[in-house]
Amino acid sequence: EKTGKVLGEFCQCYREQYGVALFNSVRYEIEGNGGPQAQLLHRKVPLEDQVIYSGNLFQYIEENKKWRNRFCVVPHNYGLVLYENKLAYERDLLPRVMINSAGYKILTSVDQYLELVNNSLPGVTPKSGHSPILKCPTDFPLILWHPYARHYYFCVMTGKEQEKWRAVFQDCVRHCNNGISEDSKVEAPAFTDAVRMYRQSKEQYGTWDMLCGNETQVLSNLVMEELLPELRSTIGPRLKGKAQERQRTWIQISDAVYRMVYEQTKAQYDAAMAKCEEERPQMESTIRTDMDQIITSKEHLASKIRAFVLPKAEICVRNHVQPYISSILEALMTPTSQGFAEVREVFFKEVTDMNMNVVNEGGMEKLVEYMEKLSHLAFHPVKMQSCYEKMDQLKLEGLQQRFDVSSTSVFKQRAQIHMRQQMDDAVYTFETLLHQELGKLQGKDDLCKSIQRILERVLKKYDYDSSTVRKKFFREALLQITIPFLLKKLAPTCKGELAKFQELIFEDFASFILVENTYEEVVLQSVMKDIMQAVKEAAVQRKHNLYRDSMVMHNSDPNLHLLGEGTPIDWGEEYSGQPEPEPAAERRRRAKQVVSVIQDEEGGLPYEALLRPREPQEPEPGAPPSSPDRVEEIREALEKESLGDGREEEEEERLMNGTDARRESASPKPRARVPSEAEVPHATPVSPTAGAETPSPSVGTPCHQPSDKETGEEVALAGGTCSPLQPRGTTESGEGVQTEF
Repeated sequence: EKTGKVLGEFCQCYREQYGVALFNSVRYEIEGNGGPQAQLLHRKVPLEDQVIYSGNLFQYIEENKKWRNRFCVVPHNYGLVLYENKLAYERDLLPRVMINSAGYKILTSVDQYLELVNNSLPGVTPKSGHSPILKCPTDFPLILWHPYARHYYFCVMTGKEQEKWRAVFQDCVRHCNNGISEDSKVEAPAFTDAVRMYRQSKEQYGTWDMLCGNETQVLSNLVMEELLPELRSTIGPRLKGKAQERQRTWIQISDAVYRMVYEQTKAQYDAAMAKCEEERPQMESTIRTDMDQIITSKEHLASKIRAFVLPKAEICVRNHVQPYISSILEALMTPTSQGFAEVREVFFKEVTDMNMNVVNEGGMEKLVEYMEKLSHLAFHPVKMQSCYEKMDQLKLEGLQQRFDVSSTSVFKQRAQIHMRQQMDDAVYTFETLLHQELGKLQGKDDLCKSIQRILERVLKKYDYDSSTVRKKFFREALLQITIPFLLKKLAPTCKGELAKFQELIFEDFASFILVENTYEEVVLQSVMKDIMQAVKEAAVQRKHNLYRDSMVMHNSDPNLHLLGEGTPIDWGEEYSGQPEPEPAAERRRRAKQVVSVIQDEEGGLPYEALLRPREPQEPEPGAPPSSPDRVEEIREALEKESLGDGREEEEEERLMNGTDARRESASPKPRARVPSEAEVPHATPVSPTAGAETPSPSVGTPCHQPSDKETGEEVALAGGTCSPLQPRGTTESGEGVQTEF
């Protein structure tokens, strides 16, 4: 009932905003009003058929309250895909669970997690001395927390592993949060404006932390924001048992409700989308035919609203906004500029190191090897972490309360996405220019000089583009902070009077001109001049390394953008010296991983070593290796292994990712089986990659390739076949379990 009510109101907003967005898109197409031309090239397909990262970690299974070893693969679309073990991944068995991390927070402390859990159900706090809701067998937990969906608990063996996995998980969250495609020039702005208008109709202004994920996830968050407090007040007092059990039950209830909301939301939103798409051709025809009349009508409406609103808005800006613009801008600029400077430094260092290594180690073969690594630099979570960390310094402090900014995470993640994009643009431009030069070079000296010359050329382009990107980011962030504040301030005196302006819009154009949108444009104009001036003055300060607006680079490389339109460069294939092209399956098998696997320099234990049972037992045919069941067992195993003999011999036979080669070769071949419902954790929606592959040279079979359209959790059937889609829960027998969410 709640979902139907919220979606009914939202879909009305969406239909209204769809017409406005379509008009703006067509008008932009006809008139054109682009900003400065980018100097760097933009890669069309940033990462394809690559694995960001893979490795072992422990996962806590809530259904049977046991820790199990899992092999986690992060494909190019940043979904987390968990397998029973590495062998299951190599043998193309279906994964245990797939996780879409949109909306999640990465916690590295059990205390942090317990604090959030205690706050989620007020009045239910375990007494001191009682067992907490979660015990971790090591000192290095990694917890994925979500305000509505289920939580995921992992742990690793060393602090180094924890840091690396944390960087990987944060990159997954950052990517999945940015789930609304910016390539869509109509649907995306219509959706985000509809969400904003809906929340403003409920007197909710300011930034919203849960505007993350794809459209269905965002709408599910919108419903849960209203539904969860009602559920908590109704169900919370009726929960029975100890405090820990009540907390655990509440998390499960919230997750179950979130899944139900997601299914209903997806159906209703898809229906609204289909209806708008059906009406689009007729609407677009009307816009193109009557463009001039629509523009004239809108300008007439804007002039009337401006006369009514602008005097009040200017007073509000002068008294409540203008004095704080420079403070907000300075708070934004310092960490952002440091982050982009770090991107430049990391790029410079990687290329310089590559140049030295190529000269010292020899020729083209080494160049190909290093260029394959460099081409994925922007998608290396660990190497990019030093850039991303600069944004952690962003604090608006007193300004945050004044302007009703719930959190700075929105601005941090946006800046970090810009950093990654600029790094990839710089890398792609560099490899394109170098690829063009290779045919003309004679010997190592020429190669070294050419790399240095191209690097300097790309850095100049990076400085210009990063300046443009940052100035745009600052303007957008200032508007995002100040406009909701102004709208809230002006609402009591202005919003009630807007209805009288509706009669100024011709009925034929009512789908493309909205009074509410025009009113917001007038309010934006009232503060835009001050924001533009503040950013312009900031560009003069050398410490931020910004170009002035008067500095414009026009066609400095007229032929460069033509190079970017060619086929992507495959360094390994083009310069490998193979007479015949590799088959697609072999190429997938050899696909390299962006982040190198963890090699524990501190002499940590292999994960598979912890899977040995306490007493020797004959394994059942087809059964996977057993796992320690309790915290105490894992700790005992750790103590025994750390004191065990033959350590040096084991080190030689250990695989790079920390698995034991002898145990893998001796273990029986696992067969695909149907796990019980208790063994299979549910998951949030994800679109795992196709063709993701481990970098191990011993892998001879392609990995499982889940469809990008699949969501939720997949479980292997006997024979390794995939179950049909069942969006409504699970079957009694557990066969064909497919939870779509």
